[in-house]
Amino acid sequence: MTSKQVLKSMSPYKPGKQIEDVKKQYGLSRIVKLASNENPFGFSNKVKEELGQWMSQLEVYPDGYSTELRMALADKLKVEPDQLVFGAGSDEVIEIICNSYLYPGTNTIMATPTFPQYKHNAVIEGADIKEVPLKNGYHDVKKMVENIDEQTKILWLCSPNNPTGCHINKEEFEYVMKTCPSDVLVVFDEAYYEYVDTEDYPNTVEALKQYDNLIVLRTFSKAYGLAGLRVGYGVANEEITRALNVTRGPFNTTSFSQKAAVIALQDETFLQETFLNNKANKQSFLSFLQGEGLAFDDSQTNFVFVHLPTTGDEAFEYLLSKGFIVRSGEALGRPNGIRITIGKKEDMEELQSRLQEFLSLKKEKKID
Repeated sequence: MTSKQVLKSMSPYKPGKQIEDVKKQYGLSRIVKLASNENPFGFSNKVKEELGQWMSQLEVYPDGYSTELRMALADKLKVEPDQLVFGAGSDEVIEIICNSYLYPGTNTIMATPTFPQYKHNAVIEGADIKEVPLKNGYHDVKKMVENIDEQTKILWLCSPNNPTGCHINKEEFEYVMKTCPSDVLVVFDEAYYEYVDTEDYPNTVEALKQYDNLIVLRTFSKAYGLAGLRVGYGVANEEITRALNVTRGPFNTTSFSQKAAVIALQDETFLQETFLNNKANKQSFLSFLQGEGLAFDDSQTNFVFVHLPTTGDEAFEYLLSKGFIVRSGEALGRPNGIRITIGKKEDMEELQSRLQEFLSLKKEKKID
């Protein structure tokens, strides 16, 4: 049996270092994972308290329409229930979009570097890829729009962007939506939406009333802390979501994930505490970086990309040996830096000490 020819030249997703593997490799008893932008404060206690009762219904297929979650989310967002499409994380919604809109002879436009699944899934569908380099960590939206032609089907906007954390502001968003042809789908991926803390961020869900070629993606994997249950969603006009729901598998989100998301959605207190803790710990970390003379990208997320006078791989290996898992910029298409998830206060303070040690060692070697 022969697979698609393009798959032979591609690599499967490689997860980051696993905690138990690092413990064994370096003889460590404690590991702090700051590599995957997970919520270090966990998830809502209400989910822990209420989800257990669903253990007795595992033999029953999940609701393929995600009715309870759909109604709760539609009410919160002030949209119609049929404007929603759900996936096993927003990355599955990305896959569904590519399945639905891309094919050989079409092309799609994205920034570089950005979330890699846009390109990964587009290549599988046989579409051509147009990548527009970031400008100081930000999307070059004018250049992206200039690259649109008659074969363009999708324009990807990751805001805040991964791996830089930089956002697309209201003016840039309006420029894209007003100049982009109406037959090109604009995907505005807001995986880190709940962490945004700036007044110039666009109200994309409200903009759906004006633009029929827009879809907004969000997830319960980040601020809500439900990464292990895999539930994300897209919101768009009903013509778009109908097409996506035809492509979507009938039982792609589990009963557990749907129920957990409903409960998490109701716990505004946990979400606010996560936002405030992240904000405080991030600001403290940024002050440390400034004191060390290290540049960093302007992040509206729960991670910071730090620029280094060395390769990211060197810093990654050193911190790994000390029990801290981060992401090397070389692996993210942004060399000479590392992406660090904002963790708990005590973990960030220890990380700062380890980073100082690394920088001192590199400085000593350079002098020698």
